[in-house]
Amino acid sequence: MSNILIERCFDTIDLLATEAKSLRLEDIVERLDLPKGAVRRFLSVLCLIGWLDQDSQTGFYRLTLRLAVLGQRFLSATKTPDICQFIVNRLAQDSQELVRVATVHEDGLAWIAYAQGAKAGLIYEPETTAEVPLQVTADGKAWLATLTTGAAVKAVLKNGFGHPDSHGPNAVPAMEAILGELEVIRKQGWALAVEEAERGVISIAAAIRPNGGSPVGTVSVAGPSLRLGGKRILEISRLISIAADDLAAFWPLRDSSYYCNSVRMIALSSGQATGAKPVADAAL
Repeated sequence: MSNILIERCFDTIDLLATEAKSLRLEDIVERLDLPKGAVRRFLSVLCLIGWLDQDSQTGFYRLTLRLAVLGQRFLSATKTPDICQFIVNRLAQDSQELVRVATVHEDGLAWIAYAQGAKAGLIYEPETTAEVPLQVTADGKAWLATLTTGAAVKAVLKNGFGHPDSHGPNAVPAMEAILGELEVIRKQGWALAVEEAERGVISIAAAIRPNGGSPVGTVSVAGPSLRLGGKRILEISRLISIAADDLAAFWPLRDSSYYCNSVRMIALSSGQATGAKPVADAAL
C-alpha cells in the first residue's frame, strides 16, 4: 500500500468520524476532492480490513466501532482517565455543576472525562462531541491563552469560526477581539465563556500545565447562567484552579508504585472509591 493511499485512508476515517454518520460515495469524493475511482478503491480496502461498513441496501459507508475501541484502549493504557476521574468527581461535587476534562489533540482539544454534579433543577447536558470548539468555549480559550499569538491564530483558523447559528448569542467572530481576551486570560489564569458556545450557558476553565510547562489539557465547569453568574464565577474559578493544579501534578505519571499511591491519595481526599471506572468519550 503506497504512502498516498495510507494518507487518503486516514483522511476518510477522519471525515467519517467528524460527520459521525453514513455517507454516500459521491459525498466522500466531493469532501476529499479526489477521483471517484481512487476513492472507491481505498474505501474497499477499509471495508476489507474492518474499519468501515457498507450498507448492503443503500451503499452508504460508515465507521465501525473499531476506532472507538482503539481510542478507549489507548486512553486506558495511558492511565489519563484514571487520574482525571477522581479529581473530576471531586470538582463536580464541590461545584454542583457539569465538569469536563479535555486533552490536547493535534491543533485542538478533545473531551476525555466528565462528571455531572447537578442533582436537581436545571441540569446542563451538552451535545456529545469529541472535539472542543476553541474560540467559543472556556476550555478552548484557556488553552489558546497558553500559546503564542501566531499559534493561537493558526489554531482558531484551522478550527474554524463555524456558522453563527451554531453558537450562542455572545460568540465573538473577530480575531482581534479573541486575541484581546486571551491577554486577559493569561493574566487572571482562567477563562470565561458567557453564552458563547450555547445560549443560557456559562463555562469557566483553566489549562492543565505540568510543572508550569506546555499545556496537556483543560478542566472546566459549565452550567446554566442562572446559577453561574456574579460572585459564583470567582468561587468556581478558584475550585477549577485547584483541580487544574492537581491534574498537572499527576498527569505525566504512568504505572508505578508512586503513581498508584498518588491516585489513592487523591481518591481518599475526594471521598471517592479507588475502583471507580473512568468516563471517557467513545468518540475518541
